[in-house]
Amino acid sequence: MTYRVPLQEIRFAMKSLAGLGEVLSSPDFNEADEELIDAVLDENARFVEEVLAPLNAIGDRTPAKWNDGSVRTSPGFRAAYAKFVEGSWQSLPHAPDDGGQGLPRLLSAAVNESLHASNMSFALCPMLTDGVIDALSRVAGAEQRALYLPHLLEGRWTGAMNLTESQAGSDLSQIATRAVPQDDGSYRLFGQKIFITYGEHDFAENIVHLVLARVQGAAAGISGLSLFVVPKYLVAQDGTLGPRNDVWCASLEHKLGIHGSPTAMLLFGDGKGEVGQGAVGHLIGEAGHGLANMFIVMNSARFSVGLQGVAISDRAFQLALGYAKERLQGKGRSGGSQPIAHHPDVQRMLMTMKSLTESMRALAYATAAHQDLSVHHPDADMRARHEAFFEFLIPVLKGYCTETSLEVTSLGIQVHGGMGFIEESGAAQYYRDARILPIYEGTTAIQANDLVGRKVLRHAAFVVHELLRQMNAAGGALDAAAAEHPAYRDGLRIMATELRAGAQAWEEATDFLRQTAGKEDDVVLLGSVPYLMLTGELLCGWHMARAALACSEALAEGKDDHFHADKFASCVFYASHILPRAMQRARAVRYGLVVNRHMAPLFQS
Repeated sequence: MTYRVPLQEIRFAMKSLAGLGEVLSSPDFNEADEELIDAVLDENARFVEEVLAPLNAIGDRTPAKWNDGSVRTSPGFRAAYAKFVEGSWQSLPHAPDDGGQGLPRLLSAAVNESLHASNMSFALCPMLTDGVIDALSRVAGAEQRALYLPHLLEGRWTGAMNLTESQAGSDLSQIATRAVPQDDGSYRLFGQKIFITYGEHDFAENIVHLVLARVQGAAAGISGLSLFVVPKYLVAQDGTLGPRNDVWCASLEHKLGIHGSPTAMLLFGDGKGEVGQGAVGHLIGEAGHGLANMFIVMNSARFSVGLQGVAISDRAFQLALGYAKERLQGKGRSGGSQPIAHHPDVQRMLMTMKSLTESMRALAYATAAHQDLSVHHPDADMRARHEAFFEFLIPVLKGYCTETSLEVTSLGIQVHGGMGFIEESGAAQYYRDARILPIYEGTTAIQANDLVGRKVLRHAAFVVHELLRQMNAAGGALDAAAAEHPAYRDGLRIMATELRAGAQAWEEATDFLRQTAGKEDDVVLLGSVPYLMLTGELLCGWHMARAALACSEALAEGKDDHFHADKFASCVFYASHILPRAMQRARAVRYGLVVNRHMAPLFQS
């Protein structure tokens, strides 16, 4: 089955839930309107359906190949990248002052979802280039921006981020790569980086590496880290390429999934370049601020990885739905064979996949809209408010959507039955590809610790209160709609009941964490992932409540289309099957004191 971009669902999420109209009302987007947004979405759908989607299984079965430091990507990938560059997709959301198109991040989120859904292995390359562009545009000096950004935005060069080392995974304070100052103001880097996505490939003429390293003699720990730009080929002041830098791909990893994406081990300063010993690099930003500057790339990547969870879920759902409609098994009421889509439990699985995917999409797009408004809203106070919401939602999006994608892709295999366990069906690839999502760019526990430790308990406590206020307001709106639209009363009441119960559970869990922090910090950490999942399920439920309101209004007005009816059914299913999980998550948080007391001794010997 081929992939089809769910354009009607995407437009609904953008316009009815994420607030596209408010985003476009910013003076910075005065040249963009809904007609332009729709045209970009249509063209993106054509590109990914015709060019990228057919290569997805090919990349899985024919991974990138390493040979003497060089990498040949999967068949068709290089030609597809040339078409990606031709379409100017890389520059879509970036600032016009840097050479970008200056279109909303909300639009970019929809476009990138489709890129990842059609071919996640391919889309990882432009995803990381986006992060490098963001970092250079915000931290680099004027000369560095002029030297690198035009080529990156055109797509002629790509970007990669280099953090992880064998002894420094989540604990970046252990980074050992060193940067030795040179008389001309440059640095020579020596060290080894692992798990570098698209650290070497044949797509583009140059690769711009952002490398986290320690200036020789700098302090140990995080405070001694700095960020460097290290190109594969040195770049002259006029932008022309010079000799090969001392950056060498020693090998590619053999992975569970995303086979089409080359994951490289890179050696810096191994003497294999044309510049002598040591990789030539230049400091980005201030020395000692490396991790803070790299967080620009990491935050960009964490949003994108959360979006990958949405994308791979949609791809798995489309495949499972198509199979269920065609696979005949069992007797129907008429006595003949019936598609398994008629079986109630298959319907339950498909509706779980559908409602989870749609709710995650709404969460992702709302997050992107907050990012747009945090930069482009004309009022400074509103920009600060939206920035707080955006920062709060990043770990939720990354943690919750990636964990949930495992449930969705696993259900996709289950719908297929035994055929799902056979690679030829294609269902297994999505499950394997999804498995990396809760791991890279910060594990779920890291996202949960960020959400609880840095956001809920410190910088963004007010965001919880504001979200609770909006959820309670949505509950009131659901009650009013139930009274006004009798045909949809029962579904709207279920939505209101479960949304209120979830909000109360979230408030109680939040209060427990605040009361426990500083006294029993292990208990707080024990409950952080259940709290993150609770937050994700509840926020997604709130967006589904808003969707139910919009759909009930449209249906009551006589809109005779299947979309709103199907969407309303998805919202009611979410309220009845998914939102009740929030209460269980909250209990897991609140029971932490007792659980930790009995559990901790098991791991102390």
